[in-house]
Amino acid sequence: MIKTRFTELFGVEHPIAQGGMQWVGTAELVAAVANAGALGFLTALTQPTPETLAKEIARCRTMTDKPFGVNLTILPAITPPPYAEYRQAIIESGITAVETAGYRPDEHVAAFKAAGVKVIHKCTAVRHALSAERMGVDAISIDGFECAGHPGEDDVPGLILIPATADKVKIPIIASGGFGDGRGLAAALALGAEGINMGTRFCATQEAPIHDGIKQAIVANDERATALLFRSYRNTARVARNSVAEEAVRIEREGKPFEAIAHLVKGARGREGLISGDPEHGIWTAGMVQGLIHDVPTVAELVDRIMSDAKAIITARLAGMLAD
Repeated sequence: MIKTRFTELFGVEHPIAQGGMQWVGTAELVAAVANAGALGFLTALTQPTPETLAKEIARCRTMTDKPFGVNLTILPAITPPPYAEYRQAIIESGITAVETAGYRPDEHVAAFKAAGVKVIHKCTAVRHALSAERMGVDAISIDGFECAGHPGEDDVPGLILIPATADKVKIPIIASGGFGDGRGLAAALALGAEGINMGTRFCATQEAPIHDGIKQAIVANDERATALLFRSYRNTARVARNSVAEEAVRIEREGKPFEAIAHLVKGARGREGLISGDPEHGIWTAGMVQGLIHDVPTVAELVDRIMSDAKAIITARLAGMLAD
């Protein structure tokens, strides 16, 4: 075992988290992560209503008796989801760990803390991490530029962002973006993190609820196989590079508004691709860590491998470099 403030705070065996992933963070994957000794998060907004989220939490509990949490991502929208109702469903279901992300989480963090729920907030900048710490969250997930999804607008990679955050923030941080093996875990710990958070790497596992065609595309892709969308709209998103993403980038670079690419990047189209297994069907989220993914193991095999490799690096390879 590797014991850190993260494992102690959340009562898990290993310093590994599976963050919230739209359409992917369901009971099948989250229970497998929990049973492997890591911390998994159901994705609240993957469920169409707060009531179905409560049912998914209950379903996950039939698959594991170990700790797991729920991700609640708050994004600006013309017609936002009923966030307060999702929040209440999480609290009433007895969940003790929540990953928050996105826009102005203050109200939600306060409500979760009042209910005794531990909160990890996902940040992409040191200043945001400090703000979240002042807000009262229990831990920070600091997301480097390598990550899938939304890396922020500062373009600071993890090698700088992780220690920069560790220098300023007193609460535990876990490192996100570009992690997929034991080398990454050992490096994150050396940089000042208390663990790692993985998304894309958990997508390429047997339990992930997406088509094997997408998993095999992740294995086949290298570290260059991502594209950055929505840069000109100040809402950058890193996705797998395919013909749809390249067309969206081309149109965006012509200076056209979001409406000109909306038909290409809509979530329903991306979800259809995850289900059908066609990696060219729509936009789907993936990080640069694809270049380090070479197989589709079970979650238990993956976690065991990461922990074994990290411990070997720390106790053997690095220790062997010390002069007598």
